[in-house]
Amino acid sequence: MRVQQAEASPSADLAMVLGGGGARGAYQVGVLRAIAARYPQLRIPILVGISAGAVNATHLAAHPGPFADAMDALVRHWLSLTTDQVFAVDASSLASNMLRSGFRLIAGGQAHPEQFRGLVDTAPLRDFLQRTLKRNPDGTLPGIEQNLTNGQLRAIALCATSYTTGQSVTWVQGRDFTQWERPQRRGVHTPLTVEHVMASTALPLLFPAARVGNEWYGDGGIRLTAPLAPALHLGASRIITIATRYDRSASEAERPQVAGYPPPAQVLGVLYNAVFLDLIDQDVMRLERLNRVVERLPAEHRHGLRVIDMLVIRPSRDLGRLASEYEPRLPKVFRFLTRGLGTKKTESPDVLSLMMFQEDYLRRLIELGEEDAHRQWDRIAMFIEQDAQELAATG
Repeated sequence: MRVQQAEASPSADLAMVLGGGGARGAYQVGVLRAIAARYPQLRIPILVGISAGAVNATHLAAHPGPFADAMDALVRHWLSLTTDQVFAVDASSLASNMLRSGFRLIAGGQAHPEQFRGLVDTAPLRDFLQRTLKRNPDGTLPGIEQNLTNGQLRAIALCATSYTTGQSVTWVQGRDFTQWERPQRRGVHTPLTVEHVMASTALPLLFPAARVGNEWYGDGGIRLTAPLAPALHLGASRIITIATRYDRSASEAERPQVAGYPPPAQVLGVLYNAVFLDLIDQDVMRLERLNRVVERLPAEHRHGLRVIDMLVIRPSRDLGRLASEYEPRLPKVFRFLTRGLGTKKTESPDVLSLMMFQEDYLRRLIELGEEDAHRQWDRIAMFIEQDAQELAATG
């Protein structure tokens, strides 16, 4: 049930940063649905999407209706997903990809004409996005331009990694911003398309790279050492970010997840967590430390530095451990493959949780996101309504 509540009036410097996590992106949707139930007309002027977060951010930026309607549609899209709508899971496709890579390896990379492009074929995901995102004939998304024109949106940024140059690239569609260039990362103004979303979500080795222009791109989290930076470049002073990794206690973190030699699933899980999920936590910590320094400086000595208010929402449960409860209902061929990687030999199969696009698991993640938002509602409401409170205090 949607709760009618006086609308907050957030300023133009409010941003939302949605990071990666594959299927875990459904958790973000649950949190956002809970917020939309309380603030159906909420406007978030700056959106940043990385990996799975790029799907959610693009949908919000391109939807023509109010926030609550956009979230209703996004929930329906996520709950309509099945594994085979994200990647091909039939035996012939998986066998073809694995045989192709094996032949290529045996031939020293010379004899076999078809290169290995990824463990799975994500053509179904491209088809799904093309159906759910309305497109112009040139592939651009008219809803984004419409929301920029009517002032509902200030900018949307999607992050990807260029395999061609090794740089982290942030594509921005928005108003009144300056393109940036830093060591190994740059911001580029461009109209966004489904191919930009596909590039940002392309998990290395698992999903094939996507071609945009003359370059090939993979997941946005690979080289993006500062995930909150694009929002800052776009003028944000207040950031909401929804993490998809459970914050373990010290005792939980020290408890072994495997016995004996780690299986490939454990190695991949640690690798993907380090690349895609840990960086937001580190970036939040850096900004909090910088805030304390800036707060001590007189305004005339800050030289453009500003205090950044942040709201971080995290899962109350380990989403990898949760995935293992739903593993028996995976498609048979895909389950056979993942068990071969050792997903049953680790207590928290994080790599499995990235790829478990099945309705029961996605529904549980959405429900958990809503539950967590309700538990933290005082923090969320205080952050969203901050501008209105300050205006009342000074009025």
